[in-house]
Amino acid sequence: MSARDYVEKDYYAALGVSKTASQADIKKAYRKLARQHHPDANKGDAASEEKFKEISEAYDVLSDETKRKEYDEARTLFGAGGFRVPRGGGGNGQGVPFDLSDLFGGAAGGGIGDIFGNIFGGAGRGRGAQASRRGGDLEAEVTLSFDDAASGATIPLQLSTPSTCPTCHGSGAKPGTATRVCPVCSGTGSQSRNAGGFAFAEPCRECRGRGLLVDDPCATCAGTGQAISTRALRARIPAGVKDGQRIRLAGKGTPGERGGPAGDLIVTVHVHPHDIFGRKGDNLTLTLPVTFPEAALGATVRVPTLGGAPVTVKIPAGTTNGRTLRVRGKGMTRRDGTRGDLLVTVEVAVPKNLTDDARAALASYAEAQHDDPRAHLSKLVTTSE
Repeated sequence: MSARDYVEKDYYAALGVSKTASQADIKKAYRKLARQHHPDANKGDAASEEKFKEISEAYDVLSDETKRKEYDEARTLFGAGGFRVPRGGGGNGQGVPFDLSDLFGGAAGGGIGDIFGNIFGGAGRGRGAQASRRGGDLEAEVTLSFDDAASGATIPLQLSTPSTCPTCHGSGAKPGTATRVCPVCSGTGSQSRNAGGFAFAEPCRECRGRGLLVDDPCATCAGTGQAISTRALRARIPAGVKDGQRIRLAGKGTPGERGGPAGDLIVTVHVHPHDIFGRKGDNLTLTLPVTFPEAALGATVRVPTLGGAPVTVKIPAGTTNGRTLRVRGKGMTRRDGTRGDLLVTVEVAVPKNLTDDARAALASYAEAQHDDPRAHLSKLVTTSE
């Protein structure tokens, strides 16, 4: 892709978002469009396949803060009618033609060429062989049980990514035929256009910047040289992962170009809630029902732990409803291998149905117990009356 092609593409429009859209809005828009136009859901639909490539390219730039900033700056400088130089501009002030190719990586080096070099991962025109380019990042989502999130899990994934067409091996030409050098640009992929004393370098309109023409396109990729491939891999999710956490797996993304490193795979993890345990940071939470006699007199109670044997918890005499007891080392696994705690919250259970004996016993207790739990409210009640 040439620099001019890059700045003239409206990636925001491709995803249907505004230029001020947040990363969350960009991600949401991409997921919606990717599901709609994914090749697996539109087999044989060339238009959907082309749209999928377009939104994938747009998301690759806009989802990366650095690439997005460079893209916005480049469009501000070169977009909306192109780069503007005052009339009569030029090194000697006499209207010497000004070739924009110098800005995109001419022999002098530096300047805007370096910006586009960072984006495309290669050197500008006129610098010899193209440099290697890092592969793009991929995203996936997985859903784990609460237990697997606590202990860690290895999960299988299937990823659909752009790759070299297996039929034409990237040439875009039908097997048995060959591409030919574009006669308009002589294979350079660009041509100059004079405009008011300035020479503008732009992609060749005949070959669209490729430098080659395909007379008999490959039936598999429709002449693009690319196809969507599906590959399987196994991803290790570390113990203690949280719901919504993003795990970066280095080197598991799109393969690099010209010997460049592969991109990363970013996995968003969703965790099912547990029937008994909750989570608060690195600690597990548990609500423990106890009877009134246990809370009043004290007791020793066995409570479950996640993935381990039950532990014994001592309920002190006079424990009030809602009090939290801490069992150390029985929580979630941290990054350093240590574990959080288990927080046990006492809930005094009130019986809904009483036997005659139980009712009589409670009545005797009420007569024997003279403490008034509402004594501190007496003054307020008297005043209001």
